[in-house]
Amino acid sequence: MDEFTIPIILKNLIIATQWTLILSAIAFISGGIIGFLVMLMRISPNQWIRGISWIYIEFFEGTPLLLQLFLAFFGLSVVFGVNLSPLQAATLALTAFTSSFLADIWRGSVAAIPQGQWEAASALGFGYFKKLRLIVLPQALKLSIAPTVGFAVQVIKGTSLASVIGFTELSRAAAQINNVTLRSLLVFSLAGLIYFCLCYPLSILSQNLERKLTYKA
Repeated sequence: MDEFTIPIILKNLIIATQWTLILSAIAFISGGIIGFLVMLMRISPNQWIRGISWIYIEFFEGTPLLLQLFLAFFGLSVVFGVNLSPLQAATLALTAFTSSFLADIWRGSVAAIPQGQWEAASALGFGYFKKLRLIVLPQALKLSIAPTVGFAVQVIKGTSLASVIGFTELSRAAAQINNVTLRSLLVFSLAGLIYFCLCYPLSILSQNLERKLTYKA
């Protein structure tokens, strides 16, 4: 085990970190696209569309991400005969998880826009989607930036759960290295340091954006 020096352990952890970042980026981008559509459904004038989006958001917000990973990896195989790779299952579960929270964050930002803005747009003869596009969404975007950036931290940390379905990201790589080296304190301390380096800057950015933007909406 002498060949497993700190630089070598750190190198292998950083290689695994690349997959943590890839999975986080895929989940955040695809979750953002779906989340935006779900948000539009959530604020729709149609009661049935709002109801469907409410069920979607409540299910994925109200169930553990770990359960969602199990359902994507094992459940689809049992029920539909669809066998997903660990990466595909992790992407599916994290995308659904991310989209539900982003939809709720963005819905809250839209709801925070004063009703007078809607009424003023109506007085100008704007239709529903024109109100959203020209009046409401630009203001809501400003309000949502800080919590959206803050939620990115949760997505990065959430990728660690993908290790339970066999996806090799930072947490799983740390466990595998520990099994070989038996240097638990060192390996998991380095893994924790990497997570800190990934998440702390985003937390600080979110706090700074909140101070700069929230009260100037």
